Amino acid sequence: MTDLEFLDHAELLLKAVELACDRINDDGEADIDNQRVGGMITLTFENKSQIIINLQKPLHEVWLAARSGGYHFKFDGLQWVDTKGQGEFFERLSQDASTQTGLALGFHASS
Repeated sequence: MTDLEFLDHAELLLKAVELACDRINDDGEADIDNQRVGGMITLTFENKSQIIINLQKPLHEVWLAARSGGYHFKFDGLQWVDTKGQGEFFERLSQDASTQTGLALGFHASS
């Protein structure tokens, strides 16, 4: 994958996270403050816990840091998968956001 291809796919992922936060906030499921600075999004929940999503451009990876730990994801041509076989990015994000808030929150890739 070229640097440009990585950035295109990574931008779609970050935009999908932002749109999911907007949807969750609009639907009243939770109150998520999402702030983006360049290639990093910080999600802050009502209980002040956070999830940080960060692009690692030289490695062509997206990193996710949550209470449960840190995860590295690479694009496999279809989806972002954990480099250690621990699942897909949006599944991990949904699980961690749900655990940290105590609510059933769903994040998914934009269609």
